[in-house]
Formats: sequence, structure tokens, C-alpha cells
Amino acid sequence: MAARTATTDNKEKKTTKKSSSAAGKTASTAKKTSTAKKAAGKKTKKAAAGKTLLVVESPSKAKIIGKYLGSRYKVIASVGHVRDLPKSRLGVDIDNDFEPEYINIRGKGDTIRELKSEAAAASKVMLATDPDREGEAISWHLAYLLGIDPDSDCRVMFNEINKQTVQEALREPKPIDRNLVDAQQARRVLDRLVGYQISPLLWKKVSRGLSAGRVQSAALKLICDRENEIRAFVPEEYWRIAADFGDGFVAELSRISGKKAEVKNKEQTEAICDELAQGSYSVKSITEGKRRTKPYAPFTTSSMQQDASIKLGFQTSRTMQVAQQLYEGVSLKGIGARGLVTYIRTDSVRVSSQAKASAASYIEEKFGKSYCGNNVFTNRNKAMQDAHEAIRPSDISLEPELIRDSLTQDQFKLYDLIWKRFVASQMAAAEYDTVAAAVENGRYEFRANGSRMVFDGWRKVYKTASDDNEVKIPVLSEGQLLELSKLISEQNFTQPPSRYSEAGLVKEMEEKNIGRPSTYAAIIAVLVNRRYIKRVKKALEPTKLGFDVIGILQDYFADIVDVAFTGEMEDNLDGVELGEKEWKKVIADFYKGFSEELKIADREVERIEKEVVLSDEVCELCGRPMAVKEGRFGNFLACTGYPECKNTKPIVKSTGVKCPKCGRDIVEKRGRKTGKVFYGCSGYPECDVSYWDRPTGRMCPDCGSMLLFSKTKTIAVKCSNPECKYKEKKESGK
Repeated sequence: MAARTATTDNKEKKTTKKSSSAAGKTASTAKKTSTAKKAAGKKTKKAAAGKTLLVVESPSKAKIIGKYLGSRYKVIASVGHVRDLPKSRLGVDIDNDFEPEYINIRGKGDTIRELKSEAAAASKVMLATDPDREGEAISWHLAYLLGIDPDSDCRVMFNEINKQTVQEALREPKPIDRNLVDAQQARRVLDRLVGYQISPLLWKKVSRGLSAGRVQSAALKLICDRENEIRAFVPEEYWRIAADFGDGFVAELSRISGKKAEVKNKEQTEAICDELAQGSYSVKSITEGKRRTKPYAPFTTSSMQQDASIKLGFQTSRTMQVAQQLYEGVSLKGIGARGLVTYIRTDSVRVSSQAKASAASYIEEKFGKSYCGNNVFTNRNKAMQDAHEAIRPSDISLEPELIRDSLTQDQFKLYDLIWKRFVASQMAAAEYDTVAAAVENGRYEFRANGSRMVFDGWRKVYKTASDDNEVKIPVLSEGQLLELSKLISEQNFTQPPSRYSEAGLVKEMEEKNIGRPSTYAAIIAVLVNRRYIKRVKKALEPTKLGFDVIGILQDYFADIVDVAFTGEMEDNLDGVELGEKEWKKVIADFYKGFSEELKIADREVERIEKEVVLSDEVCELCGRPMAVKEGRFGNFLACTGYPECKNTKPIVKSTGVKCPKCGRDIVEKRGRKTGKVFYGCSGYPECDVSYWDRPTGRMCPDCGSMLLFSKTKTIAVKCSNPECKYKEKKESGK
């Protein structure tokens, strides 16, 4: 027994010795690894110590600029703002002179740690965020986080992204512009005070989840006012009378006894036509002249949004998203990464002398010297908004068609629009020969105006709808008798004003000085997402909810929705940017009256009871009737027994098609998270048949699967089986 124990002890000693030896080796290895890591770290810090850290906003921009600058620079992105007001509370100390309470943005911890680490290792830190108010504020917050003196030459700005421009900007750094920062802070604090204090009132009086913003409320008022004009409009009858003399020569009745012709009913029209039939027509006068039309100015943010909406059918948010991509840079085949357009947030139509010279050389070489223009465009807005050039191509020689293969379809369309607008703006005026003919028959005078383009000028590049509206008038002489082919009489009615399109609303907001072009897309998006307005085809129509909200706002917060007041406030905020006004005083002057309005509204506004629309369905849980409710993704059914019964379900729309698997109805459905429409079996979850496109009810002749309606322009029907290629093309003209 003792022998066995001794043997065991010896084995344990050997094992312990081996373990000790292994542990020693492990410790030695760990020590070597640690030493190696420290050495590597020192080496990295030593290498990084000679580098300049350049901080930009976007990762794509960082990637492109990094290639321009080489190994002496480290370029990283802040990915937008890093500090902001807290979401969970007001975040503005009203009693302490409206001091904002900034915090690091949730979710930005890793980015901030990386920025601090890189800044600590760098020999110099430069801030190259976007060249506008938001960009300046981001640089100011970065300077705070990274321990940079904002008054030092740490700020770098460039209006376009190419190697030469970036390198030149780095040679001329400046301090952070505190006026720009204060202008951003003023807007941020003002919008927070309005939004966070009116919104809870709307939750109590109308419905939870609503919001009221300083600028969005004024925009909503415009849309609601237009709708009221449409509803109140009473059409008036009027008649058009024209004389057709053949060969396309038609003259409109313009004057009766020397006064403007106003024909208001059928009886009056018939009397005039009878009188005209008794007389003869002769040419009273022919006036020939010339007309020149100058090109449009290059794009500002607002005019780009409007033109992209009208010509490309882009929503403002889509325009700004694509424009940002073009500004930040695209990888071009055989050329490399390039920023294709100048900075996209600008109110200016100014063009640099260098860009003008490049355009003149290009136009002369491409079209001839006669096409070169010397156009001068002026800004309607203030000098402070002239910090950036108009939106133009960074390199005019990069014609859209030459780089089409490197761009997405949207990128190509918008770049093509920007490129043509800029080139046209630097070209000569278009010239026309004009002729105005007056034709008389007794006391009645008819007029016709014609024009003929004799030099296309800028229209060679930038086509418009009016290019096809030339009216030709035959060669005439005074006193010449004309033979009437026929009289044309047509009943018409005056039309109500049309609803705003996105382009129309943007134009109106710009003219009324509501918001800034860089915010238009966000304003429209908020109004749609809050269900205050809806898109009907291409028009913006207010909803009942929108009218309810604007009703409270205009009764108790008249200044918030008043267009003139909003424009005046924008002027005050611009004064901060110019250094003419102190931002906290602007806020204090506004808040004095606003705080009193809040107290009155909270005390007096009665809750708006929503009209309950009952459906034919009964709640299967409690037996009460189900009501139609409006949700984020459309209408749904909810039990009228809420809050005791919280049962909800979608409104089922049958397609009239039977499920090929179980024979039950295929119904239209919406995804819970996305709201996207799809078509599925009403027997779910027992039957899982579903389609993204509407089923036709017919089966594929090749494989027997369900045929679906196609959403493409050329294909009418396609097979639901992804492995089957069966398709039916649309008939021509349909």
C-alpha cells in the first residue's frame, strides 16, 4: 500500500514539474508576445506621430480623399454629428439663458473612441466637415471632444472633391467660424423648444406620436390653405372664340370695341359669331421683331430640387441623396474616384472665374465661339449665402455620356441635368424672329403671335418644353383680306388652384423664406411620415389629421404657422450667421411670447374626438364591433373595446384569386415592419403561399405555377416560379 502511494507521489511530483515547466514556457511566451505588442504599438504610434489626421463626415468621402493625400495623412469619418441634444428630454436650460445641454450621441461610442485614439497619435488634427452650418457645428463639437482649440487654424473647407482642391484647402486652414456655429445652435435650440413643448400638447389633445416643428408647421399651413382655396373655389363659365384661316394660321378674339374680350356664356358667343359671319376679315397690322432669351442660372439647391422633380420625377429626398453621392465621389472606370459636382447645399448662383474659363474653352471647342456667352447671374438672397458656388460639374470635360457606365441610373440622370444646366448657363442667348398679327372684322379684333428660332444658343444643350411650341404665321401684308376657314367657339370654366407638387412647394417655401433649401426634403418627409399630408399622384394633399393639427396651431400658436413671421425669424437667424445678432437674444425674444401661448393652449384647447368609423366585422375576442383606424402603413381594424380589449387585425382585400395549394382566397397583405404590400393565402399559417406581385388567377402553360402581373414597362405577365422563364409582353401602346 505504501509502495503504491510513493509511486503515486512520484508521479504527482513529475506532473507538477511538467506543469510548472509548461507554465513557465507559457509565461515566457506571453511575456514575449506582450513585449512584441508593446514594440509594435510604439512603432505604430511612432509612424502615426508624423501623420496629420483629417476628419471628414462621410466614410465614402474619407476613402476618396485618403487616396488623394497619400501616406502622410490619415483620413477618417465622424459619420455625421457626434454630439447633440438628448432625445429623452428638452435638453435646453431655459433658466440659464437657453444653454444647450449636449451629450455624446448614443451609438457613437466606438466612433468617438477611434477619433480620440487617432487624434492622440497624430502630429496635427484638421477638421474637414461639410462647408455649411451643420458642418461647422460638427467641427466645433469634434474640437471639443478631441481637445482642439477652435480658434486655431484647424478648419479645412473645400467646395468640390478633387485632388487639387483638397490639397489647396489644406494649405489654407482657418479657425472654426463661431458665427456659423451659433447660427446652427440657434436653429437647433429654437426647433427643440417648439417641437418638444407643442408636441406633448398635441398628444393630449389629438393623438400620441404627433409633432409640431417650427418650419414644418408653416409648410403644412401653406398646403392646408391651398386645399381650402380649392374647396371654396366656384368655377365661372367663359368662352373662347378663334378664327381659323387655314394652313395652321389661327387667331384668337382679343378685343371687342377696343376693350378686352370677355365672353361669358353661350348666348353671348352665338350673338358674336352671328355678327362675325356678316363681316369680312382683313389684316389690321403686322409687327415684326426680334427676341432673345437668356439661359437659366446654374442650379442652387432649391432650383435643382424643383427641376429634378419636374423633369426626372424625383422626390426632394431622392434628389438630395443622389446629389450627395455625386458630390462625395464616384469610382470612374479608367479614371479613379472623383467628386463629380460641387457642394450641393447652396443658395448662390455664383460661378468661380476658373470654372467660367473652363466652360468658355469647352463651349468654343465643342460648338464654336458664337455659342460662348458672358452671362451675369445675381443672387436674390443675402451675401452670407454666397459662401459656395452654384452647383456645377467639378470637371466640365466629364460629359455625362462618357461616364454613363460608371454611374447608377439615378446618378446619371441627375448628373446629366446638372451638367447641361451649367454648360447652358455659360452659353449665348437663343434668338428668335417674332411676328404679331392683328386681324379685324368690324368692332372685333383677333390676334396671333408667332416666332421662329434663328439661333439656338443655350437651347442646343438645355431643352425645355417651350422649344416645341413655335407658332408660324404666313407672310401677310396690312389691309390683306383673309378667307375664313371656320370659326371656333369653345366653352371653358375657370379652374381652381392646383395642389402643390413637391417642386411647387419647394418654390413657394423659397419665395416665402420658409426654412432653407437643405431642409426642404426633410420637412416634406416629416409631414408625410406624420400623416399630416399624403401624396396623391404627384400632388401633396392635407389629411384630416393635418387639418386638426393646423387648426390648433393657428388658433393658439399663430406665429408658428404665420408665413411672414417664419420668414422674419429666418432673417433673424441669418443675422446670427452674419454676426449681426446674438443667438441667445434671438431665442429669448421669441420665447417670451411663445411660453405664454403654451400656457393658454394647455388650459383652453379641448381634446379633438376622432370620428369612429365602424366596420362590418365583430371582434372575435370580446364580441364588440371593430372600427377602422389609420396607421403608419394604412388603415387597419381595432376593437372598440380598447383599452380593455386591444385586438387589432389588418383590413383584408381579396384579389378574387384562389390559392393553388389549398383553394382559399389569396388576399392583399402588408408586412408588419416594412408596410410593403404582398399577396398571401388567407389560410396562413396553415398555408404559406405568398407572392410579391398580384396573382392573375391563371396558371403558367410551361410549368403550371401561378402567373403574376408584372410591374415592368415591357412585361405584362410573368411566372411566379423563379426557375421558369415564361413571360407575356405588353401589347404596343398599352
